[in-house]
Amino acid sequence: MKSFIETRPDSDFPIENLPYCVFALKTGGSPVCGSAIGDYIIDLSVLEEKGFFDNTPISGKKVFSRSSLNLFMSQGRDAWREVRKVLQNLLSYDNPVLRDDEMLRKITFIPMDDVKMCLPVEIGDYTDFYSSREHATNVGIMFRGKENALMPNWLHLPVAYHGRASSVVISGTNIKRPKGQTKPTSSDKPVFGPSKLLDFELEMGFFIGTGNNLGEPVNITQAEDHIFGMVIVNDWSARDIQTWEYQPLGPFLAKNFATSVSPWIVTLEALEPFRTEGPEREFEPLDYLRNHRRNSYDITLEVFIQTEGMNEPFLISRSNFKYLYWNMFQQLAHHTVNGCNLRTGDLLASGTISGPTPDSYGSMLELGWRGEKPIRLPTGEERKFLEDGDTVIMKAYCIAEDYRIGFGEVRGKVIPAG
Repeated sequence: MKSFIETRPDSDFPIENLPYCVFALKTGGSPVCGSAIGDYIIDLSVLEEKGFFDNTPISGKKVFSRSSLNLFMSQGRDAWREVRKVLQNLLSYDNPVLRDDEMLRKITFIPMDDVKMCLPVEIGDYTDFYSSREHATNVGIMFRGKENALMPNWLHLPVAYHGRASSVVISGTNIKRPKGQTKPTSSDKPVFGPSKLLDFELEMGFFIGTGNNLGEPVNITQAEDHIFGMVIVNDWSARDIQTWEYQPLGPFLAKNFATSVSPWIVTLEALEPFRTEGPEREFEPLDYLRNHRRNSYDITLEVFIQTEGMNEPFLISRSNFKYLYWNMFQQLAHHTVNGCNLRTGDLLASGTISGPTPDSYGSMLELGWRGEKPIRLPTGEERKFLEDGDTVIMKAYCIAEDYRIGFGEVRGKVIPAG
């Protein structure tokens, strides 16, 4: 495919991508829904107002003149596909409708520098999984030893916990260092104060488009019909708070203070050419978790850190979404197998994605191996965990022969607890 809008070979947003977002003009005005091509935001509310979606399932519903994508997401996969076809047709280099209408182009295509990105979805519920075998094994070795690294249930089901949707924030939001109880090794009593072991977690997440009724599980063969698209997720973690509080019910204050997401939702249709197999399994899972086709995606993931003493970000990890042992279709099937009802806008995150080598680990906990092997930065600085003033940047992208499907980035700067 080729668009009349020029895109660089390394652009995250060619015509093959067309991710969704919500944005507002920096000059003012209400947020509306958009997409992206090259260095431009596509104002979907303008195209909707002009009637370009009148022959699709969203005709007359005003789904894009809103401050969230929820109504559009709720329309289902047929609607998502039809809208995508309309957009690709309008953006095609040989279609004159937008290409030759200067006034329409001016109000439809907005330079990205002129907008403020907004949280694209009204998130009702948030679930965080623990689906990377490498990550679970590394953490298990640190705290339980190599012989007991994985808990007995881990190879049989996608482990997860319910997070806090109210503290999911858009990329660029500063992250205030959390306070809580911790227990120093030198004391038999806890103390209260700012976390000293603040960490990031490299994750991907997906948004539920259409949900399921209470008591009606989603079969794994239909799981992708319920998934609207994917984002990058940084699930910030206070390791010292977590160590003291997590038994017996799991994460609480150590995780619920902030979760950052990227502003662009990349659809499964855009990712289809990058489907791949996941890791080999030791044994087949139970029937309801058994895949019937290639079940993962080849998505390169990168983590950069920039301290206040650095002029540019420094790459500290490169991983891949395909390393996940439990894929998102299995996660969705397991989440609903007991009859739990997912709803439009729910966010499900993968859990930390670590690869098989030390340079592919997805957290400071692993990269610095619990502080025993500090990360050395180009400035000569070292990091065991994150310090105030540090900015963490995560990127994700797929590479084809002549184009790239990107997710943009998710970034957050750590600020003092105050």
